Amino acid sequence: MILPKNIKILNESNALLRTKSKDVTFPLDQETKDLINDALTYLEMSQIAEERVKYDLRAGMGLSFIQLGVPKRIFVISEDLGDNDFVRHVIINPIVKSKSEELIYVAEGEGCLSVDRPVEGIVPRHARITIEAYDENGELFTTRVREDMAICFQHELDHLDGILFQDHINPRNPYQNKDFMREI
Repeated sequence: MILPKNIKILNESNALLRTKSKDVTFPLDQETKDLINDALTYLEMSQIAEERVKYDLRAGMGLSFIQLGVPKRIFVISEDLGDNDFVRHVIINPIVKSKSEELIYVAEGEGCLSVDRPVEGIVPRHARITIEAYDENGELFTTRVREDMAICFQHELDHLDGILFQDHINPRNPYQNKDFMREI
């Protein structure tokens, strides 16, 4: 695999990450389609140990276009099923249709390719969410995700609204309400 050269991930200090992304119109231009594919390739390479070491990458499973400096309501997720077998998710103009009352959090804490430092605390997320979105061909679809995929989807949805995961952490009490949520 060859590392896509156009994937430049913004650091959390970049003010663009705090802007709300704009809806996308269809059909997508070729540049947007290429960026979708390149972002997914980058994510897959970051999850393959040999490629991660070779290119000095941090592992990640999701990227929002705003993290690439493009304020469009698009995010991609590459879900590793094991043995370097990936499912690609392309989410355009998403709308949350429903979310569970049950809250969960990542035991070791969330991370972000735009945040290159440890952040202590838990991020409350819904255990299940249903979203309606478009794929890269402009086809409307609905998907329901749970557990780690629900966390990833919510993390990327936040990016589209200019929110970083650490915004959900109470700085005075980073483990606030932990006992009311399920650890995953």
